[in-house]
Amino acid sequence: MQDKKVLIPLHRPNLTEKFFFFASGIVTSVPLTLFVGTFTDSLCVVLPAFYATLCSLAIFTPFVEEFAKAYPLFYRHGETEKSIFALGLLVGLGFGVSEFLLYVIAFGTPFYVRLPGLVFHAGSTSITAYGIAKKQPVRFYLIAAALHFTNNISVLLDPFPDVSYNIGGAAVLAITLLLSLRLHNKTSETIVD
Repeated sequence: MQDKKVLIPLHRPNLTEKFFFFASGIVTSVPLTLFVGTFTDSLCVVLPAFYATLCSLAIFTPFVEEFAKAYPLFYRHGETEKSIFALGLLVGLGFGVSEFLLYVIAFGTPFYVRLPGLVFHAGSTSITAYGIAKKQPVRFYLIAAALHFTNNISVLLDPFPDVSYNIGGAAVLAITLLLSLRLHNKTSETIVD
């Protein structure tokens, strides 16, 4: 009996599909984060206020958000490493836009304070997407979650959170974006099967 090979045609996402993944960051990742967040927050409420916030925002949030943002990326077919990376960037950007609007409109945070977070989410999700493309999702998910953890810790410890983006957060943002760029440069047009 002869082995039959199944050929997966090369698929390049069109504008509609790219919008789908951007929207997935809003309509899939945000509700999933909020849903899981209600359970993780309940694990932290028994702690004193500062530690409950630390537990929720610095420990659980990075793991939940990074997973929720990567979740739509498991819907793909015949994608190249580059296209998975780009779709991850779009999902993260969609998530970042919704979080940006929530903080600016609902909580009254100055828009310039939330702009770095918008870009951070795109970068961190692209890191996880790279891991998916290279068949190492856990490793790169943990890197993205560690960067997210470090960012959230720097925000929690910032003495002036509504005035400017803090130095620690800026450093984490720079590291995230540089890593994202480096990983993007390591992607290829190889189809991920």
